[in-house]
Amino acid sequence: MKISVVICAYTEDRWDDVLAAVASVRAQSLAAHEVIVVVDHNPALLGRLRPALPDVKVIPNSGPRGLSGGKNTGVAASAGDVVAFLDDDATAEAGWLSAMAGGYDDANVAGVGGLTLPRWDGVAPRWFPEEFAWVVGCTYRGMDRGPIRNLMGGNASFRREVFDVAGGFRSGIGRTAGGRPLGCEETEFCIRLRQAAPETVLLYDDNAVIWHRVPAERARFAYFRSRCYAEGLSKALVTRSVGVGDGLASERRHAVVALPRGVARGLRAAVTGDPSGLGRAASIVAGLAFTTFGYAAGSLLARDGHPPSMSIRTGRGGRREREAQ
Repeated sequence: MKISVVICAYTEDRWDDVLAAVASVRAQSLAAHEVIVVVDHNPALLGRLRPALPDVKVIPNSGPRGLSGGKNTGVAASAGDVVAFLDDDATAEAGWLSAMAGGYDDANVAGVGGLTLPRWDGVAPRWFPEEFAWVVGCTYRGMDRGPIRNLMGGNASFRREVFDVAGGFRSGIGRTAGGRPLGCEETEFCIRLRQAAPETVLLYDDNAVIWHRVPAERARFAYFRSRCYAEGLSKALVTRSVGVGDGLASERRHAVVALPRGVARGLRAAVTGDPSGLGRAASIVAGLAFTTFGYAAGSLLARDGHPPSMSIRTGRGGRREREAQ
């Protein structure tokens, strides 16, 4: 199996991170077919990376600015049977690609994602709840190994042909440089794929491990609050695209099952001598409230007639077409 690895980069501030990400792919026990670094509308970074990574395909984002456009550009430029995505501020364990490849032994498996662990710059805040690890781009408590609704975008892979079935990642949902910390482009894509091809399976395999760098500014409660609110906004865009039933199915289960357990776990810790447990319990309640508020605000904006987002369909050989949603 040939696996193309796509890394989307956008800022020179992450220069060392990008080089570390590429180095971790070079060190895989199962060699990547190719490494593609997509630079998001930053000619200076593109010019620096090309000579620094002569064995890597370094290309500019040919789509709209943002993570969705970068991923679509990488898919169009890829030649592997499978396209894997790695965040530009993450490093993969040596068995990452091998673990992903094993999931494709089943012909019905359309995508495989893995375990993303935080590498904090400094000490992780004691108030931070593992149930909200998605806030910093990591696997959260409550994810179970096996079939899953959607993969996490920074540690995911898909068969190349599924992009001809479902189209590409939708612009207007994912992260853009310097903007509000939106996300969910991979969630919307996975749901849309399953709607187009219900027989397909997406797998979460915790043997496919990466480490995601968490800078100090993301350890502040202010970032936690803004990221939760932005996630709510993003979920409103997702449900507008794929429907409320599919768009919120996993979130409802998480809110009903995992979050109450997390609150109880934090309160027990506080009672048994760990005062930070109270902070974690309170953060779970606050995080749910901020996310719900963001979703409500996003739903109101959509209801008030804000213009629809656009998707980019990415076909084999780089074919793209825009379509209004």
